[in-house]
Amino acid sequence: MSEPTPGTAEPEAETGEALRSCHAARATSAASRAVAVFHHIERHPHTPDAAADTGRPQGEPPRDNTLWKAEHAARVSVQALAVLAESAPDPAADSRCARNAAASAAQAAQMGQAHDGDGEDAVAACRAALRASQAAAAAAGRGALGTDPALNAAADEAEAAAVAAAERAGWMRPGQRLPEVRAGMRSPELMSMMHF
Repeated sequence: MSEPTPGTAEPEAETGEALRSCHAARATSAASRAVAVFHHIERHPHTPDAAADTGRPQGEPPRDNTLWKAEHAARVSVQALAVLAESAPDPAADSRCARNAAASAAQAAQMGQAHDGDGEDAVAACRAALRASQAAAAAAGRGALGTDPALNAAADEAEAAAVAAAERAGWMRPGQRLPEVRAGMRSPELMSMMHF
């Protein structure tokens, strides 16, 4: 058996790091969306007559329940990001963290729409968040395990579209992003950084 050529493992390691960066960026963006929706609902409480103003049907969840669900989704997305930051690069695991963050962001977006009503921008932002979640799930799926370039690119594109839609809905400020999450950052640090 021949000896491995020195340096042959390096491209594989670089690929792992590149994939980590891809999935981490998407997870960070999704967590940013989830947290932004939570803070949007928190900053804009409904008055007793607000349902009539926003077109929110009376049967939809009351504001307090909506806020609680949005906060829970945001916290879960942050926890997914923390798991990624605390672990060594692994495309399959990293893509699952990005998938979980996107799924939580989609749940937060549903609460954003419940809060804001069925206006065009809120509906579009919710749909874009659901598409981003589906694309992230496909990238992390059994056949891809976070390594398929086409599925990763599609997930990145869907995430960018979800951010743009959230900005149009007023859930995020243009350019609003989390600070860079360094390797090894723990969940309590992230919670503090996101003002929980």
